[in-house]
Amino acid sequence: MNRLAGESSPYLRQHRDNPVDWYPWSEEAFAQAAARDVPVLISVGYSACHWCHVMAHESFEDEEVAALMNELFVNIKVDREERPDIDAIYMDAVQAQTGRGGWPMTVMATPKGEPFFGGTYFPKPQF
Repeated sequence: MNRLAGESSPYLRQHRDNPVDWYPWSEEAFAQAAARDVPVLISVGYSACHWCHVMAHESFEDEEVAALMNELFVNIKVDREERPDIDAIYMDAVQAQTGRGGWPMTVMATPKGEPFFGGTYFPKPQF
Protein backbone atom coordinates (compact mmCIF):
# COMPACT_ATOMS: atom_id res chain seq x y z
CA MET A 1 0.00 0.00 0.00
CA ASN A 2 1.28 3.50 -0.84
CA ARG A 3 0.47 7.00 0.42
CA LEU A 4 -2.90 7.20 -1.37
CA ALA A 5 -4.80 4.91 1.02
CA GLY A 6 -5.94 7.76 3.27
CA GLU A 7 -6.96 10.17 0.52
CA SER A 8 -10.55 11.37 0.17
CA SER A 9 -10.60 11.06 -3.64
CA PRO A 10 -12.01 7.71 -4.85
CA TYR A 11 -9.76 8.02 -7.92
CA LEU A 12 -6.63 8.30 -5.80
CA ARG A 13 -7.74 5.45 -3.56
CA GLN A 14 -8.12 3.25 -6.66
CA HIS A 15 -4.31 3.44 -6.94
CA ARG A 16 -3.48 2.72 -3.30
CA ASP A 17 -2.45 -0.87 -4.00
CA ASN A 18 -0.31 -0.09 -7.06
CA PRO A 19 3.34 -1.07 -6.68
CA VAL A 20 4.15 2.51 -7.72
CA ASP A 21 5.11 4.50 -4.62
CA TRP A 22 2.49 7.20 -5.24
CA TYR A 23 2.34 10.43 -3.29
CA PRO A 24 -0.69 12.70 -3.36
CA TRP A 25 0.02 16.27 -4.50
CA SER A 26 1.97 17.63 -1.54
CA GLU A 27 5.03 19.58 -0.47
CA GLU A 28 6.33 16.31 0.98
CA ALA A 29 6.55 14.81 -2.52
CA PHE A 30 8.51 17.73 -3.93
CA ALA A 31 10.79 17.82 -0.87
CA GLN A 32 11.49 14.10 -1.34
CA ALA A 33 12.34 14.69 -5.02
CA ALA A 34 14.74 17.48 -4.05
CA ALA A 35 16.34 15.34 -1.33
CA ARG A 36 16.80 12.42 -3.76
CA ASP A 37 17.79 14.78 -6.60
CA VAL A 38 15.30 13.16 -8.98
CA PRO A 39 12.43 14.58 -11.04
CA VAL A 40 8.78 14.08 -10.25
CA LEU A 41 6.38 12.15 -12.45
CA ILE A 42 2.91 13.65 -12.19
CA SER A 43 0.04 11.47 -13.36
CA VAL A 44 -3.30 13.27 -13.72
CA GLY A 45 -6.56 11.46 -14.35
CA TYR A 46 -10.10 10.92 -13.09
CA SER A 47 -12.43 8.06 -12.22
CA ALA A 48 -14.53 8.02 -15.41
CA CYS A 49 -11.49 8.11 -17.73
CA HIS A 50 -11.26 4.85 -19.71
CA TRP A 51 -7.63 5.31 -20.79
CA CYS A 52 -6.63 6.21 -17.22
CA HIS A 53 -7.78 2.75 -16.14
CA VAL A 54 -6.06 1.09 -19.10
CA MET A 55 -2.76 2.82 -18.29
CA ALA A 56 -3.14 1.94 -14.62
CA HIS A 57 -3.57 -1.73 -15.50
CA GLU A 58 -0.87 -1.89 -18.18
CA SER A 59 1.74 0.29 -16.51
CA PHE A 60 1.10 1.22 -12.87
CA GLU A 61 0.12 -2.31 -11.79
CA ASP A 62 3.16 -3.78 -13.54
CA GLU A 63 6.01 -4.58 -11.12
CA GLU A 64 8.72 -3.87 -13.71
CA VAL A 65 7.33 -0.46 -14.66
CA ALA A 66 6.70 0.43 -11.01
CA ALA A 67 10.28 -0.46 -10.04
CA LEU A 68 11.61 1.80 -12.79
CA MET A 69 9.27 4.64 -11.84
CA ASN A 70 10.14 4.31 -8.14
CA GLU A 71 13.87 4.35 -8.91
CA LEU A 72 13.87 7.29 -11.31
CA PHE A 73 11.10 9.56 -9.96
CA VAL A 74 9.04 10.67 -7.04
CA ASN A 75 5.57 9.77 -8.34
CA ILE A 76 2.56 12.01 -7.75
CA LYS A 77 -1.03 11.03 -8.55
CA VAL A 78 -3.58 13.83 -9.09
CA ASP A 79 -7.36 13.62 -9.45
CA ARG A 80 -8.21 16.32 -11.99
CA GLU A 81 -11.74 16.60 -10.58
CA GLU A 82 -10.35 17.30 -7.11
CA ARG A 83 -7.51 19.57 -8.30
CA PRO A 84 -8.55 21.32 -11.54
CA ASP A 85 -5.99 24.03 -10.77
CA ILE A 86 -3.09 21.58 -11.05
CA ASP A 87 -4.66 19.90 -14.07
CA ALA A 88 -4.95 23.24 -15.90
CA ILE A 89 -1.33 24.24 -15.26
CA TYR A 90 0.14 21.00 -16.52
CA MET A 91 -2.36 20.60 -19.38
CA ASP A 92 -1.21 23.97 -20.71
CA ALA A 93 2.38 22.70 -20.59
CA VAL A 94 1.56 19.40 -22.32
CA GLN A 95 -0.43 21.16 -25.04
CA ALA A 96 2.41 23.64 -25.60
CA GLN A 97 4.92 20.78 -25.90
CA THR A 98 2.89 18.33 -27.96
CA GLY A 99 0.11 20.31 -29.63
CA ARG A 100 -2.55 18.17 -27.96
CA GLY A 101 -3.74 17.05 -24.55
CA GLY A 102 -5.97 14.60 -22.80
CA TRP A 103 -6.10 12.08 -20.01
CA PRO A 104 -4.38 10.33 -18.56
CA MET A 105 -1.83 13.12 -18.51
CA THR A 106 1.75 12.30 -17.64
CA VAL A 107 4.22 15.06 -16.85
CA MET A 108 7.84 14.92 -15.82
CA ALA A 109 8.91 17.95 -13.83
CA THR A 110 11.77 19.24 -11.73
CA PRO A 111 11.57 19.02 -7.93
CA LYS A 112 10.26 22.60 -8.13
CA GLY A 113 7.34 21.44 -10.28
CA GLU A 114 8.63 22.93 -13.55
CA PRO A 115 7.57 20.65 -16.42
CA PHE A 116 10.18 19.49 -18.92
CA PHE A 117 8.35 16.61 -20.67
CA GLY A 118 4.75 15.56 -20.98
CA GLY A 119 2.19 13.56 -22.82
CA THR A 120 -0.95 11.55 -22.34
CA TYR A 121 -1.21 7.75 -22.43
CA PHE A 122 2.10 5.90 -22.10
CA PRO A 123 1.89 2.11 -22.53
CA LYS A 124 4.42 -0.13 -20.82
CA PRO A 125 6.94 -0.18 -23.70
CA GLN A 126 7.31 3.61 -23.49
CA PHE A 127 8.47 3.39 -19.89
